[in-house]
Amino acid sequence: MRLTRARWLLGVFGLALVGCSTADNEMAGGSLQAVNHTLHAINWFSVNGYGAHGGGGSSCCIILPTKWRPGLKANIEWEVDPEPYAKIKRKTTVFGFDEEAWAAHEAKFQRYSTIVDIPEWSGTDSCGLSVHFLTCNQIKVTTSCWGYGSPNNPIKEPKLMKEPAVCPK
Repeated sequence: MRLTRARWLLGVFGLALVGCSTADNEMAGGSLQAVNHTLHAINWFSVNGYGAHGGGGSSCCIILPTKWRPGLKANIEWEVDPEPYAKIKRKTTVFGFDEEAWAAHEAKFQRYSTIVDIPEWSGTDSCGLSVHFLTCNQIKVTTSCWGYGSPNNPIKEPKLMKEPAVCPK
């Protein structure tokens, strides 16, 4: 008898919560994608606390509103390996890198963070969030459903861009 009453109360409570939902505050999951335009390696990155690998491709997941609203921001943190093709001394007896050599290489990793606006999308056409890593530690994001390289994708910068001698301020 108590179990039935508890289920009934939970059902009423659940219906009450559904009644509070509006399209303005609905959230949905989407993929989180890295697009590296630099010659450096992006070891990892996170957007608003949602972590992903920086090697390209999509990771699951980021939660975004189903409808865009003014003031949406992406707090992005990332780690860069400025020498991804460096020759690192390997261990002689077992698999892996020599600890001292790896520590010296890892000491060159650089961490960055920035906050950028998430651009407007129409209706509910968001297709996750793509984070584009550009030279001079600049970031662009898009929610476009068109993949990088498509004429319809808003981000046009090429890949494999070399760092300029002086970064603009």
